[in-house]
Amino acid sequence: MLQIGDQAPDFTLKTTTGDSFRLSEQRGQRAIVLYFYPKDDTPGCTAEACSFRDQYQDFQDLGAEVVGVSSDSEASHQKFTQKHRLPFPLLADAGGQVRKLYEVPRALLGLLPGRVTFVIDKEGTIRYIFNSMNRATDHVETAKKVLAELNQA
Repeated sequence: MLQIGDQAPDFTLKTTTGDSFRLSEQRGQRAIVLYFYPKDDTPGCTAEACSFRDQYQDFQDLGAEVVGVSSDSEASHQKFTQKHRLPFPLLADAGGQVRKLYEVPRALLGLLPGRVTFVIDKEGTIRYIFNSMNRATDHVETAKKVLAELNQA
């Protein structure tokens, strides 16, 4: 499993707009809150995404971009984004290659993709990892606290 202090692995995935998102292109610009979630439009994932949406300005004020990743298709992400007015990109990780790269464990006896959030600083270093399938909205609060602490350092 990746550890705090490790360099975040680089990747490129498609966004809901069809553009490519490359993590290394964000270095030097802003911190990234990279959250992996199981599936669009399920109760826990919707609560998590809407919590990130509702507090998105706080993340912007803390100098961070929120980015969601699941194995759902670009079309599914587009519907999910439109339905819930999500202001941040969702990335389509078909086949789960980035999930594997980040060593995100499966949950519920290996039946579901896991829910893990990484806070990555401007230099591309992992500063925090939060792994909890059941506490979906806690990912949001915890990420904000970590970013606030990083900004004070």
